[in-house]
Amino acid sequence: MRCRCTVLELQPLFLTLKLATHTTLLLTIVGIPLAYWLAFGHSRIRYIAEVITSLPLVLPPTVLGFYLLLLFSPNSLVGHWLIDSFQLRLVFSYPGLVIGSMVFSLPFMVLPLTNAFRQLPSNLLDAARTLGKSEVNILARVILPNCKMGFIGALILTFAHTVGEFGVALMIGGNIPGHTQVASIALYHEVETLNYSAAHLYAAVLVGFSFIVLLALRLLSVRVTHE
Repeated sequence: MRCRCTVLELQPLFLTLKLATHTTLLLTIVGIPLAYWLAFGHSRIRYIAEVITSLPLVLPPTVLGFYLLLLFSPNSLVGHWLIDSFQLRLVFSYPGLVIGSMVFSLPFMVLPLTNAFRQLPSNLLDAARTLGKSEVNILARVILPNCKMGFIGALILTFAHTVGEFGVALMIGGNIPGHTQVASIALYHEVETLNYSAAHLYAAVLVGFSFIVLLALRLLSVRVTHE
């Protein structure tokens, strides 16, 4: 019986790591081409796109979560279409939690990559284009290898930000043990039920993880400075 309770207590931590991993992987796929377009595109629309991408940095998480909740609600056009066409219910589900996390953590992947791309010497890219390389080839073989530290920093920030999110996760995922109850929500739940010993454990894990992430970013910045 004791072993089972321990598994249930650890489940929010495992779910948090799972969510952070999926969010980071998916944002890597989405974020690299988006950052490339923001850094090197010529359309004026990209300035608006960059502002929209940065909105989660200043918006309260509950505001973002509220609008995602309305968007994916079965009563909305989008939510009804997803359920009717794909039997996909995003509200209070793990897939919805992943999408909400992607939207909320998007700037932590895209903005560091965009800044790293913009710092590349223009003659390096011009030389690659002169050799007849395609834009995809230039991105894979020239830009990303020369922005390795920026890319690693973006991965760390995205993963860490997803681990610590609360408002969006609570609004769109709710508090369903084993499905959407991540560590931050489990901590809130334990405080509500006056189970401070369990709350202390969750808080200690999150503080320790945050310290490790900040230390890793600091060491990364020192390495970049000395290169």
